Amino acid sequence: MKQTDPLSISQLKLSSSSSLEAPGSPLPQANMAGELLKSHKHSLSPKDVILIKVEGSQETWGENDDSTDPNYDTIEGNGHSDSTTFDADLTEYKKKATIIVEEYFSTNDVVSVANELKELGMAEYRYYFVKKLVSMAMDRNDKEKEMAAFLLSTLYADVIDPPEVYRGFNKLVASADDLSVDIPDAVDVLAVFVARAIVDDILPPAFLKKQMNLLPDESKGVDVLKKAEKSYLAAPLHAEVVEKRWGGADNWTAEDVKGRINDLLKEYVMSGDKKEAFRCIKVLKVPFFHHEIVKRALIMAMERQKAQAKLLDLLKEAVEVGLINTTQVTKGFSRIIDLVEDLSLDIPEARSVLQSFISKAASEGWLCASSLKSLSAGEKLLENSSANVFKDKAKSIVREYFLSGDTSEVVHCLETEPSASSSQLRAIFFKYLITLAMDRKKREKEMACVLVCSLGFPAKDVRNAFSMLIESADDTALDNPVVVEDLAMFLARAVIDEVLAPRDLEELLSQTPEPGSTVGGKVIQTAKTLLEARLSGERILRCWGGGGIETKSPGCTVSEVKEKIQVLLEEYVSGGDLKEACRCVKELGMPFFHHEVVKKSVVRIIEEQEKKERVWKLLKVCFDSGLVTIYQMTKGFKRVGESVEDLSLDVPDAAEKFSCCVERAKLEGFLDESFAFEETQGKKENGSSSSAPT
Repeated sequence: MKQTDPLSISQLKLSSSSSLEAPGSPLPQANMAGELLKSHKHSLSPKDVILIKVEGSQETWGENDDSTDPNYDTIEGNGHSDSTTFDADLTEYKKKATIIVEEYFSTNDVVSVANELKELGMAEYRYYFVKKLVSMAMDRNDKEKEMAAFLLSTLYADVIDPPEVYRGFNKLVASADDLSVDIPDAVDVLAVFVARAIVDDILPPAFLKKQMNLLPDESKGVDVLKKAEKSYLAAPLHAEVVEKRWGGADNWTAEDVKGRINDLLKEYVMSGDKKEAFRCIKVLKVPFFHHEIVKRALIMAMERQKAQAKLLDLLKEAVEVGLINTTQVTKGFSRIIDLVEDLSLDIPEARSVLQSFISKAASEGWLCASSLKSLSAGEKLLENSSANVFKDKAKSIVREYFLSGDTSEVVHCLETEPSASSSQLRAIFFKYLITLAMDRKKREKEMACVLVCSLGFPAKDVRNAFSMLIESADDTALDNPVVVEDLAMFLARAVIDEVLAPRDLEELLSQTPEPGSTVGGKVIQTAKTLLEARLSGERILRCWGGGGIETKSPGCTVSEVKEKIQVLLEEYVSGGDLKEACRCVKELGMPFFHHEVVKKSVVRIIEEQEKKERVWKLLKVCFDSGLVTIYQMTKGFKRVGESVEDLSLDVPDAAEKFSCCVERAKLEGFLDESFAFEETQGKKENGSSSSAPT
């Protein structure tokens, strides 16, 4: 029997006698039983009829469709024995799928959707979830469209099988005429979804041609496919254009929402139009972030005494009509209690005013005062003064770095800061770096990842920093609704960049109480999901524009970059073209990873491979031209020093040879006189780099 494409749906109809219909023959509308049979073909005997469904086709039962035949079997799987049960199950699945999609658009919780789909089961109906997700997103804002595209890419293969994704888009394209009735721009929007699916590698490019051959020429589905192909996929830099069509990860930020909340509160204070204020709150569509409305309304009430009654009345009625729930109100008040010391600097009576607000809200029944923290003074202990000073400096260093992009300046600042040698304070610096980056755009997030690689902090310090970030994730979520996605991406990126080892994720997860029930637990689970996804390395490196961004090349994994470095060294040693070698190093587009060039060069010298002087010349020229900084040079030598013990297995006198390399590097001027081989020995324990050179 001829093998069929697992991602396509054949027009061929096979009977028990293996007779084939002509591929071009017209096939009438399929019935529901045949569709179900496709999903449960494993339950049929090889002697029975085999039916493969196509959109717009009809299957006919073969000669052996006889319940008296010993080889005949009823359709199993989910217990279906007739079309009535099938229809009931599909109807139930549709209802639950709609609820899951609605909740996802409200919470943006990818992990929750994955878990709910797995619990729901009935994997053969997941094509309907794909169709429902996209069709609902088409009638909403760009934010929901981007969320839908991201969810499909995340669930692909892991939760939703490729054939079900293919079938879901098949259904969508076939129903383009119906969608156009309710959504005027359905053709354009669906074309973007199809193009995005192809760019994200969840649909094969052949989908376009195959579906065009199946659809009538005058249908809207054909228009969708042609527009996807010609307007989006054929354009220059089409992948970037399609990925940013709905704003991508920058579609909205916590700062955007906070700004809108501020505006609606100011307008309400001026107009007093409560109905309009409620409408604006609904339009935000962030019920999990309503505590920010409570917080900002209370602060505004403290600052504007004349508006106090109006603002408190707004909060009271919002709770009474169910627009803001009591949990969000409690969170909002709790956040103000945490800030009361700072607020007192600008509003001296802040503590007493807040106490009066709590009493009023509790007496009116829209706040449970017993669930709040105490407002008594002196509850917070002052932290160590030197740590506080370092925190201020850390914030200043990070902000300046985001403006200048100068990693060497940050390295210099930390090296000249005595307190930065403390493991605890290094973790604090790392925490501030990631926290500030999460509140900014893609550029700063990518810069933070580059700086983390350049600093070369021990893995233990990085792990401790992430532990602190995860512990405070619940509080961070109050200010940043997308903290799970952002922090999970930083965690996954640290693993891809080899700043953390994969086993560190398990250790972090073991330290989290009830993983999955807290924001911190969701962060780790999401990071693991990202790392397990297909082509995860490339996608994570490119998520914020990294992986060769300086040369506009596609993202590369760390192993691929290492391989490129190995190849360029071999080509340089054999050919001796110094200029070409320097060009190749520059085109890597990863200056924060140049220590790998240094490491592989020094290892080559130690192993006494041919033409060692050429390698020394390359190192000197790279250093003198500024291509490799002294920090990257030092880090490269340190990494070799840490792996001397492994090198000694192949080169017994590796330690002596490395000492000679260090002395020569000092004479050449690209290693500081303070560098000593003894300092690098034994540091393998800190986890910064314990792998043998390759």
